[in-house]
Amino acid sequence: MSGDANSVLIIGGGPAGLRAAEVANAAGARVVVCDAQRSVGRKFLVAGRGGLNLTHGEPVEDFPHRYVDEPDRWRDLLREFGPDDLRAWAAKLGVETYVGTSKRVFPLGQKAAGLLRAWLRRLRASGVEFRIGSRLVDLGRERDGWRAEFQTVDRTFSLTADAIVLALGGASWPETGSDGIWPAILAAHGVDVAPWVPANCGWGVDWPSELLARVEGLPLKNLTVRADQESVSGELLITRHGLEGGAIYRLGRTLRSMKQPRLEIDLKPQLSVETMRERAISPPEARDWFHAWKLSPAAVVLLETFYAEDCNDRERLMARAKNFTLPLRGPRPIAEAISSAGGVRWCELDQSLMLRKLPGVFVAGEMIDWEAPTGGYLLQGCFATGTRAGRVAAGRGAEC
Repeated sequence: MSGDANSVLIIGGGPAGLRAAEVANAAGARVVVCDAQRSVGRKFLVAGRGGLNLTHGEPVEDFPHRYVDEPDRWRDLLREFGPDDLRAWAAKLGVETYVGTSKRVFPLGQKAAGLLRAWLRRLRASGVEFRIGSRLVDLGRERDGWRAEFQTVDRTFSLTADAIVLALGGASWPETGSDGIWPAILAAHGVDVAPWVPANCGWGVDWPSELLARVEGLPLKNLTVRADQESVSGELLITRHGLEGGAIYRLGRTLRSMKQPRLEIDLKPQLSVETMRERAISPPEARDWFHAWKLSPAAVVLLETFYAEDCNDRERLMARAKNFTLPLRGPRPIAEAISSAGGVRWCELDQSLMLRKLPGVFVAGEMIDWEAPTGGYLLQGCFATGTRAGRVAAGRGAEC
């Protein structure tokens, strides 16, 4: 790439990197995308296995608080490329989207493979060059730009460019290439990187073996779940190792801050204590309180296992059902997590997502220290940061 008046090197072929490449190319830059894997978009494809959740249908004004930190930054990023823009982008690829009952936005057919194929065809047709199987091992400053050193299976090589966009991902799903081993490269340049922690992940529970024999794999639906002062509505899934599900994913940040993490679960938030009491005494001779309250099979087993001594006392059992307390062992390993927190701290980045200590080097996607719940917010964040980084990086050649 050396010698080009306006060249941008994208390192990382996930959604943030591919979007940065697309934007930089549209702005007139010559773009090369390098990725360590044998193909790009692997995590994008994995994310689409259960239906590709592109973004969310709630008002864009509500998005910034989903990312918790840096709401003003997110407000600014989403003004440039928000959920409506993402849906319009998919439509231009010939992929229509729809809003599901949960307000999550999916492509028709819910598959990631077709969308990715169309996207890559368009990128290649527009002149974007791809070099796969090339792992970044070092960054160096050049007189008029940057040099990136790469390792392949049989050789090393370097590329220079006016600007570089790093989109190397976080540390979850390492089999897709998102292995989180890049921090040492930036640390060598004095860039502060927060340590990796699992986000949107399951948490361990010391289940009695007799409980697992009865309820492993069963869901707990329509719950209110609390951790410390935070409360969410949602579902949980009982697994061999503990709990999975949207409710515990959304509480992960709070749980990580607790010295002794635990959940307080209302197993029947739709019923008040008064209603539960009325249902449990009509008819008077009936003692099938679980049936009267319409508790799920999994909820019944939880109460019978952990609070067997209360199952003959209506008032105490009601109290347990409305506030079932469950200690947690800790988060599951980061390799199992849907996403990760940690990465380049926001204070290291200016508004264009350029590293303050490395002018001309930009960061996008899960490399940045942010986290968001499932529901489309993760991909939306990758597309928004990729858009900003790609646009500003494309202008670096004119400045040099």
